[in-house]
Amino acid sequence: MDGDDRPAGGGCPVMHGAITETGNSVTAWWPKTLNLDILHQHDTKVNPLGDFDYREAVKELDFEAVKADVTALMTESQEWWPADYGHYGGLMIRLAWHSAGSYRLADGRGGGGHGNIRFAPLNSWPDNGNLDKARRILWPVKKKYGNKLSWADLILLAGNIAYESMGLKTFGFSFGREDIWHPEKDTYWGAEREWLAPSDTRYEDVMQPDTMENPLAAVQMGLIYVNPEGVNGQPDPIKTAAHVRETFARMAMNDEETAALTCGGHTVGKAHGNGDAAALGAEPEGSDIENQGLGWLNPHLDGKATNAVTSGIEGAWTTHPTTWDMGYFKLLFGYEWELTKSPAGANQWRPVDIAEEDMPVDPTDASKRVMPMMTDADMAMKMDPTYRAICEKFMADQAYFDDCFARAWFKLIHRDLGPRSRYIGPDAPAEDLIWQDPIPEGPKDYDVTALKADIAASGLSVADMVATAWDSARTFRQSDLRGGANGARIRLAPQKDWAGNEPERLASVLAVLEPLAEKHGATVADTIVLAGNVGVEQAAKAAGVTVEVPFTAGRGDAKAEQTDAESFDVLEPLADGFRNWMKKDYAVAAEELMLDRAQLLGLTGPEMTVLVGGMRAMGANHGGAAHGVFTDRAGALTTDFFVNLTDMGYKWVPTGSNAYAIVERGSDETKWTATRVDLVFGSNSILRAYAEVYAQDDAHEKFVHDFVAAWTKVMENDLF
Repeated sequence: MDGDDRPAGGGCPVMHGAITETGNSVTAWWPKTLNLDILHQHDTKVNPLGDFDYREAVKELDFEAVKADVTALMTESQEWWPADYGHYGGLMIRLAWHSAGSYRLADGRGGGGHGNIRFAPLNSWPDNGNLDKARRILWPVKKKYGNKLSWADLILLAGNIAYESMGLKTFGFSFGREDIWHPEKDTYWGAEREWLAPSDTRYEDVMQPDTMENPLAAVQMGLIYVNPEGVNGQPDPIKTAAHVRETFARMAMNDEETAALTCGGHTVGKAHGNGDAAALGAEPEGSDIENQGLGWLNPHLDGKATNAVTSGIEGAWTTHPTTWDMGYFKLLFGYEWELTKSPAGANQWRPVDIAEEDMPVDPTDASKRVMPMMTDADMAMKMDPTYRAICEKFMADQAYFDDCFARAWFKLIHRDLGPRSRYIGPDAPAEDLIWQDPIPEGPKDYDVTALKADIAASGLSVADMVATAWDSARTFRQSDLRGGANGARIRLAPQKDWAGNEPERLASVLAVLEPLAEKHGATVADTIVLAGNVGVEQAAKAAGVTVEVPFTAGRGDAKAEQTDAESFDVLEPLADGFRNWMKKDYAVAAEELMLDRAQLLGLTGPEMTVLVGGMRAMGANHGGAAHGVFTDRAGALTTDFFVNLTDMGYKWVPTGSNAYAIVERGSDETKWTATRVDLVFGSNSILRAYAEVYAQDDAHEKFVHDFVAAWTKVMENDLF
């Protein structure tokens, strides 16, 4: 272009902030706007692999060759980032641990199942310092095996092989984790606006760890578990023990698993704090472009090995940091310990009058002995009575300790991979573990048509059939692949007693369906889903559309002894916008709770919209409530919800904190009632655009078919 075409004043032709996130987004201008982005965050447009089935591709992987390459890598020290003691085991264990360790039980989010540690904010958390180097060390292996080996699998495999290379017999390993290609924005890591803000901000009372805000698990923003220096950086092993117990419980670990992981995790490797922490460069996400995604650069001798600064704590926990042994217990319980400071100024503990032969060697100079250390969390293992008793049991039986750690480690890196049926590879263990929510395989050869006919003739209403199937399936969480209709755990404690499942109504429906399942040789799980399908088909027919809802047989019925009832408490729905129900009023708006449920179910915005409209039309509200049932034909799968929501012949009048009247403009007569969940489909500009599609005169058949597709997705979420 010529000079006259240049922007006035020679300015940049790009709208500043329009490309990066420094610009104001819609939610920045209007922070109360319902942000639907989490429903579409992993759109296919961000996936460079296109139509690629990783779980099929990984089955063609040369598993033994991969394991051999990763094993060799452990002791092939790279000049650009030398290995402590000539062995990358400790670094790779920390990489795997911190990838998996962000998992929390409350909502199943976090964890290592999708390689999320590659992206912000996890790639730049203070607690993940220098793990960017670990991923680069693994790059040659990833490069060699390409798309047949995901980053998610490789990162966790590296930790597993690290332990094996140092002498532990692990419990096994499964492949099959599919990478994501964009940060997960659905995970709430806390309200803090600064890294490592004081713990008090996420507790009602920091001295009462169980008052931590749900669904959080780590004690501070930017940490995986607890502050190794003590609560808010103040050493006190007894107080730290209480926080360790609560944090690990929120990450699905009991006291024995917690002790095993702490002791076993610190049996190998070292912490790094031999320098000036203030001299470190920016984290990877904030680092200059020439650093190519590496962060925390250290001007002092490149911050390598002996001179590295990561946590700020300095030293190894054991005499032989690259050997799986009982050295952790020997030092922790064999010596008295006193509080000291690391060269970086961090609080840590050192042994009193340690014998020289018990001191580890320098990580880069084996001719020198250096002081070992313990963190406040390690001292908690010695000083907390419960943890101490567990450690004494470990010390009395190394085989028992080895087995407890191997199983806890396996749980840590597989907790969000789903049931054992999804495991891939020669090292996948055959044993059923209670935390895997085992389900026996169900029959597939019964007469589905005959069973459907009996269900249709049973006298159950459309609402009862639809609501029961929905309640059974809605517990599914794509975050950790728990819950869902498979297993029919809705008939077992605790689910049968959840308020959201309407226990009395549920019992009466099951009393009809269970004998029918037995008569036809089907499982109750299949029969519940099939009944929901029958209800949808009847509702569609009542609206003038004949449709057959797809059905896949083979669900199993779990037994009570296969169900860890306590761990299922976190799956209890406290609100369900699809059935227009909340257990009580919450600080979070009803529509936000619906959005969270939709995301866990793997629904898109249009799928969420069509399901809500259809559930209202069929009268499937909790307790038969009338809110949002904008129709005089309840039980028929009509578009009436959308037609009447968008009809300007009505006005919408608040009558309570979550209650509204739909009033005819001419007569001021209340025609219907609604909640925020109903009205958000008319008030939110994106959701209204979806609602208008189904409110159009030509939308009825499309609506029914779209509803059936979304319904089937929910019913089959857990059929892997």
